[in-house]
Amino acid sequence: METTANYKPQDQDVIAIDRLRAFYAELRAELGKVIIGQDRVIEETVIAILGRGHGLLMGVPGLAKTLLVRSIAETMDLKFSRIQFTPDLMPGDITGTEILQETSQPGRRGFEFVKGPIFANIVLSDEINRAPPKTQAALLEAMQEHRVTVNGRTYELPPPFFVLATQNPIEQEGTYPLPEAQLDRFMFLIQVDYPSHDEERRIARETTGIAPARLRHLITGPQVTEFQELVRRVPVPDHVYDYATMLVRRTRPPGTESPDWVKSWVSWGAGPRAVQYLIIGAKARAALMGSYMARLEDVQAIAEPVLRHRVLTNFHAESEGVTSREIIRRLVEEASAKV
Repeated sequence: METTANYKPQDQDVIAIDRLRAFYAELRAELGKVIIGQDRVIEETVIAILGRGHGLLMGVPGLAKTLLVRSIAETMDLKFSRIQFTPDLMPGDITGTEILQETSQPGRRGFEFVKGPIFANIVLSDEINRAPPKTQAALLEAMQEHRVTVNGRTYELPPPFFVLATQNPIEQEGTYPLPEAQLDRFMFLIQVDYPSHDEERRIARETTGIAPARLRHLITGPQVTEFQELVRRVPVPDHVYDYATMLVRRTRPPGTESPDWVKSWVSWGAGPRAVQYLIIGAKARAALMGSYMARLEDVQAIAEPVLRHRVLTNFHAESEGVTSREIIRRLVEEASAKV
């Protein structure tokens, strides 16, 4: 696709984007039967799925993180599995393991691979940071390569494949920090905040009565793949590539492009994968909003979930109460002023 200012979308892409917007509106209405509020969280989760990325939902217990993922899975005609992460969970409990079985030949036994819950289209990794790092690492190959290797043999995962994980704040008792390599596999870190007063009142009124509504399947696996391919075709102007690159490079303290206040507060900045996810996320958001080209406002809208877990603050920032969220917002403001 062209990326010039006079770009004209092809007719089939116009139709496909209209279908995507119609699906998204239907999805929001369907999720509204069981999820009250959380519009931003739903939008960011859908963008991650359309971008073929993985999402990490973080918030204190009781904010319906698991319910949200389950509900999204229920609206998609895909294979769904849930893995409850606990301190005693082993890597084989996720990927699968080989067990000794009787063969068709009498008196002979052989090893047979029994697939674990990772072999699904939508994998809910619930409370992922309650398992030790060794178990968390079992997801690394699956999330990056969409395959699993056990005892030297490789098994492909079914497409489409994406992991939606939930995480309790690291200050909570009984949690383990996710390694940087694991965090970097997630396209978005989606912050789930407390509901507003009116939303919380609605929650009390609407969830303490009759049984919750059952959700309809709205989309199939091939349709998800089709929308993901559509997102990849959305064009990006050069100035948007420049903006995303500049924004990420300014997060790195050792770099000459980062401001002095970043050098003072940040110990580690975002890597090249952040630029990729900013562009892919901008494409997905543009398509959801009905635009046929990625824009600066699309990058600005998703900068926080892309960069939040990739910008690590140092002790100086922590002592002054400065969070990565605040750093990213300031970087976006300064970068926007330079455009």
